[in-house]
Amino acid sequence: ARGSAALIYGYSPTVIPKPPDWGNNQQIAGYWFLDTTEGYQPETALLDFLADGPPPVYVGFGSMVDHEQEPISQIVIEALSETGQRGILLGGWSGLGSGYLPDSIFRVDAIPHDWLFPRMAAVVHHGGAGTTAAGLRAGVPSVVVPSFGDQFFWGWWVQRLGAGPKPIPRNKLTAAKLVGAIQQAVSDEVVRSKAAQLGQQIRAEDGVGTATRLIEAFVREGHF
Repeated sequence: ARGSAALIYGYSPTVIPKPPDWGNNQQIAGYWFLDTTEGYQPETALLDFLADGPPPVYVGFGSMVDHEQEPISQIVIEALSETGQRGILLGGWSGLGSGYLPDSIFRVDAIPHDWLFPRMAAVVHHGGAGTTAAGLRAGVPSVVVPSFGDQFFWGWWVQRLGAGPKPIPRNKLTAAKLVGAIQQAVSDEVVRSKAAQLGQQIRAEDGVGTATRLIEAFVREGHF
């Protein structure tokens, strides 16, 4: 009805379609990505690492408490070694991978997801909404290791979409479980194909442009 509140959701309708009981004043625009500026250039050491072998597996879990850093780092190192995968480890404020790392793992403190993720074989992450969106957009499989909040939903949803294996709650994470998940992510052709298909569809969307057009239409219709 004219004058009723308008709601615009900033996620992809490819990922979660619009429910049939929503009205015209409730619309899904697509993701609102803020891309890296043109001409971005990462450190030379990272470029050399990427060029020196097959696409690695990204691992980053957002924030974590101090006592988790060392045991989770060891789990990640063991899992990557067991699967024979090279790795990109996001340290950042979590301190992940701050100790010894083998030559097959490269640690970064910060890196734009839109630049890095398309260059990965798979992405292992905590399931935050933004990181999940970046992984799906990149078209590579995701291994979600949720800790709290909506991360559990996104982990379950990635699996339901077919773009990754079953999520592993962080408090139940073991090297053996991570090995199985990484192996499925990098070798299951059904998962890889579905992830690539989703990525292609999401990249074709214009969430910001659609949201802008919706706002203009809603203003004309008196929803704002």
